[in-house]
Amino acid sequence: MKVVNLKQAILQAWKERWSDYQWAINMKKFFPKGATWDILNLAEALLEQAMIGPSPNPLILSYLKYAISSQMVSYSTVLTAISKFDDFSRDLCIQALLDIMDMFCDRLSCHGKAEECIGLCRALLSALHWLLRCTIASAERLREGTTAGEKQLTMCLQRLHKILSSTKNRALLHIAKLEEASSWTAIEQSLLKLGDTFASLNNSHLQSQAEECGALVRSIPIMLSMHSEQLHKTGFPTVHAVVLLEGTMNLTGEMQPLVEQLMMVKRMQRIPSPLFILEIWKACFVGLIESPEGTEELKWTAFTFLKIPQVLVKLKKYPQGDKDFTEDVNCAFEFLLKLTPLLDRADQRCNCDCINLLLQECSKQGLLSEMNKDSLTEKRIADREQSPWLKSAENANIQPNPGLILRAEPTVTNILKTMDADHSKSPEGLLGVLGHMLSGKSLDLLLAAAAATGKLKSFARKFISLNEFTKHINGENSKAASVRALLFDISFLMLCHVAQTYGSEVILSESSTVGEVPFFETWMQMCMPEEGKILNPDHPCFRPDSTKVESLVALLNNTSETKLVQILKWHEACLSISAAILEILNAWENGVLAFESIQKITDNIKGKVCSLAVCAVAWLVAHVRMLGLDEREKSLQMIRQLVGPLSSENTLQFYNERVVIMSSILEHMCADVLQQTATQIKFPCTGMDTMPYWNLLPPKRPIKEVLTSIFAEVLEKGWVDSRSIHVFDTLLHMGGVYWFCNNLVKELLKETRKEYTLRAVELLYSIFCLDMQQVTLVLLGHILPGLLTDSAKWQSLMDPPGTALAKLAVWCALSSYSTHKGQASSRQKKRHREDIEDYISLFPLDDTQPSKLMRLLSSNEDDANVLSSPTDRSMNSSLSASQLHTVNMRDPLNRVLANLFLLISSILGARTAGPHTQFVQWFMEECVDCLEQGSRGSILQFMPFTTLE
Repeated sequence: MKVVNLKQAILQAWKERWSDYQWAINMKKFFPKGATWDILNLAEALLEQAMIGPSPNPLILSYLKYAISSQMVSYSTVLTAISKFDDFSRDLCIQALLDIMDMFCDRLSCHGKAEECIGLCRALLSALHWLLRCTIASAERLREGTTAGEKQLTMCLQRLHKILSSTKNRALLHIAKLEEASSWTAIEQSLLKLGDTFASLNNSHLQSQAEECGALVRSIPIMLSMHSEQLHKTGFPTVHAVVLLEGTMNLTGEMQPLVEQLMMVKRMQRIPSPLFILEIWKACFVGLIESPEGTEELKWTAFTFLKIPQVLVKLKKYPQGDKDFTEDVNCAFEFLLKLTPLLDRADQRCNCDCINLLLQECSKQGLLSEMNKDSLTEKRIADREQSPWLKSAENANIQPNPGLILRAEPTVTNILKTMDADHSKSPEGLLGVLGHMLSGKSLDLLLAAAAATGKLKSFARKFISLNEFTKHINGENSKAASVRALLFDISFLMLCHVAQTYGSEVILSESSTVGEVPFFETWMQMCMPEEGKILNPDHPCFRPDSTKVESLVALLNNTSETKLVQILKWHEACLSISAAILEILNAWENGVLAFESIQKITDNIKGKVCSLAVCAVAWLVAHVRMLGLDEREKSLQMIRQLVGPLSSENTLQFYNERVVIMSSILEHMCADVLQQTATQIKFPCTGMDTMPYWNLLPPKRPIKEVLTSIFAEVLEKGWVDSRSIHVFDTLLHMGGVYWFCNNLVKELLKETRKEYTLRAVELLYSIFCLDMQQVTLVLLGHILPGLLTDSAKWQSLMDPPGTALAKLAVWCALSSYSTHKGQASSRQKKRHREDIEDYISLFPLDDTQPSKLMRLLSSNEDDANVLSSPTDRSMNSSLSASQLHTVNMRDPLNRVLANLFLLISSILGARTAGPHTQFVQWFMEECVDCLEQGSRGSILQFMPFTTLE
């Protein structure tokens, strides 16, 4: 009865000439409840009534178009209704039906159950069959000489191409083919008939269109076998950010951890080798272009031209299947040569042909064949010919940094050999070598080359040995004393510069080293100001023997000649200067000394041996922090005097070169305290770069706002730049690991666009590489359990953000588990751990307060620290697979993983399901997926056996 009533309602609407929206309102009044319009076949009923005459009824067609636009009817029922019309001789009706298909065929979708999705696929297959039949009928009419045939044939071919050119539509047709094998056979028969019909036509344009449509239809069955290696995606932000992070913050790091991290990212994200290598080079060039001028630029140059070729040599040793790694490198360079603007910008910045130098370096390392190297070089030369401004912009007077760095690398080896010689035999010759190193940017070039090739530690140890050598005096004349003073000063300044530029870890001896700790190490650890390090000015290290202090004060106050260099043991003077400065400050504040005397004393301090000025300012910085606002003036004035230029000319050997390094060291030392006391001190312009990446956070803005805004910028861009990395590092240092991780996970869970959530995961993983171990502990030990156990937060775990978080958690867990037995990188060692909870107390192990983990997993009552293989317990009890191995449960990461898998097991065994259950499924799927990619170390060993039941 309802079907009859539906037809009557359509006829009434036509008779009374209702407008489309009036018709929709009245239809909803006639049929208020019950079956949906699709079940009533509204689309078919409207088409049937519209197509009764020789031409379509425009009013009833307007009702159908309104029903489609307002989603009263689904796309599948409309397509099915169209495919039932088979009078292809009625041109106007066919044109109207093709126009209706145009409304939605480029954006097919459906809402509802899986059956409705399959219904859409079947309907599209029926519509394709109808279009092919219509095309054949039109071609036959054209062959018979009917003028309307060509116009209709053109329209049919256009619609066919429009539908089939969409990969999504072809995928829907592929599903329908699997569901409806008989219907696909009809399609294939129609294709054969189409080919035969068009063979007899004389219109080559229409024939080529038909052949193109036929090829698209034939490609549908082989869609899955034509699996492309993600070639449509050419940007990989994780690789980009990992390389940028390493080049910006960890040049001295060992190569193997970087190689393993890159390989893990490649496996987890299934990146094809050529695109993987291309992304590494792209990141290098971007880092080189955006690096601040000076030391940072030299570090990036060394990283790109010395370290990365060595990293690729190590990557070459990993199994590549049946592929040749050198071919992948060649392919990556071919892709890179297409990025002409990037290469031109790098050439402009470096004042040379960067690709040419890189190709030579890769060829030397066996990464490229000679033939490929020559071919690539010729292509780049031809490209550069198209940009004559590149050559005209090159300054012949400025030597390119890449060339200097490549020449500095063998020089480092030669200097290390020179430093191995007996210092006592030819101190003057050694002084000449060191003096030459101080000139211009030689020191920074050599240090960057040493850092990139893993020789900086050896370099620093040689200078510590030299510094120790200058402590011993065995009856020397004035010339020998002057040479000794200069050797002490230059080695001390170089070591300070290395510690500030590359991190104090490079200087420190191995913990296993026995014997007396060298003077410079002691001074650096106890007295040298560093970012985030608070010094106590009253520490015993600043309070040496009072008699030495008195004699030093007397010398500084009275000596104006170079006698100073003969009398002192310089390491004792450096340790005594803090107490001497305190005496002088007290005398100045009490009116015993005038300002002119202070000027003379500060000139004496910095005018002979610059190390004394460095030690004096180091103590003054610690002292100023402890003073009240009204007590700081004299101390800050003293710092100004020490960092300012000498009041008179100085002719001492290498003095100007030493002052350049001293000024840079003092500027770094004072940066924190000057910011905290809002003091301005003008440092002399020395030609060294100002402090890069310093004070990046905007003033008077909450750090959470800064974090969310910088992450939003990075997500929008799709990649992390060097400045953003430093901002994230500062925020991590300032807010702590939990605050940092928690807020970034919240940002991820806010994202609802699938492509953005995947991009956010790739970016977050690379940002978390700032301190992956600690972030993983917080993410798996605090944040995930909090989300999984609080039903109010389950909604946030829906797809797509929930899937993305599961992927991120697995990536972090795998990365940390495969590398946590290795050494922490220098950037991680620097971070303080006061904000990290003690995981031993979080998951207690003692017998008085056993955690659920140990109750379930402990197999050795006498020693709860180690889980050994269970021999006397049933496999059916809640045992972890990790019991099949020996796992140290004192390790925080092992404990967090074991507890997380216990939580997952309890969620899977619970009676209620929800988004958190789905999240657990995604987590486990990602674990298995990454395991299949050959990741080192399986975290699934922590899964209790009950999870599998």
